[in-house]
Amino acid sequence: MTAFLPLPMAELPEREENSHKGTYGSVLIVAGSRRYPGAAVLAALGAGRSGAGLVRLCVPKEIVPAVTSGAPFATILPCPTSKNGCLLPASLDLILEEAKSCHSIVLGPGLGLEEETGGLVTGLLREGNLPLVLDADGLNHLTRSCKDDFSSSPLHSRTAPAILTPHPGEYVRLAKPPVSDPPEGRDAREIAAACLAQAFHSVVVLKGNETVVTDGERLGVEEAGNPGMATAGMGDVLAGVIGALLARIPEDVAGVARLAVHLHARAGDLAAKELGQESLLAPDVAERLGRVMAGKDS
Repeated sequence: MTAFLPLPMAELPEREENSHKGTYGSVLIVAGSRRYPGAAVLAALGAGRSGAGLVRLCVPKEIVPAVTSGAPFATILPCPTSKNGCLLPASLDLILEEAKSCHSIVLGPGLGLEEETGGLVTGLLREGNLPLVLDADGLNHLTRSCKDDFSSSPLHSRTAPAILTPHPGEYVRLAKPPVSDPPEGRDAREIAAACLAQAFHSVVVLKGNETVVTDGERLGVEEAGNPGMATAGMGDVLAGVIGALLARIPEDVAGVARLAVHLHARAGDLAAKELGQESLLAPDVAERLGRVMAGKDS
């Protein structure tokens, strides 16, 4: 069905003596809401621990204190907030201006499903021209915008590449024609992910046991990882990791996604080895990314 997608470990750039924070890419993360402030923090941790030189967070202004406390290394753009604590379309111009000095964007963790927020997501998909990681509620708002088929997808108007990161439940909502259950078994997951990638003209990371990464033509399956990673926030960290690597290695989008998934899974295995699977939390994985990237997890 597809060619093998290699794991581009050699592509991870070494840090040079004569460098500064601008050398390693700036990641813009649009995330968080009153109900899910931690999603923005976890995505920022994923990006920061994966080597991003700058992490910029666009969040509802009412959660700024919580986000600043959890991610003090990030710069914060407070954005207009709805009565339910979610981002509003009025944030669009602010975010697009911030994006001018960034190299990738992570859109979706913890945004919530408020209809007005969907307007912001659609606007960013249509007008933003940065390499994109679309995750979590960003995917749910994409589903709403597609109606009955993929032809109305705002992704089709983009010139910059996109990486979609659905978990099985989000895949069910994205699929056209509609499906009632996520695909089971490796072969079915590979086919489902490839079809989604082709429909959206994007790279797809179909998360779960043996996460599938595909651009519709090449495909890779991640065998690292463990059941302890089945906890809230793991996908937020992964989205940040992908965003950071995308900012640093923009030439091979599918390879970046494949590498990010691998590093994240290995960090999960290291955390499980040290802490046990039953007590594993998303920040534990983020904190071990540096050791994995340095090859110190064996």
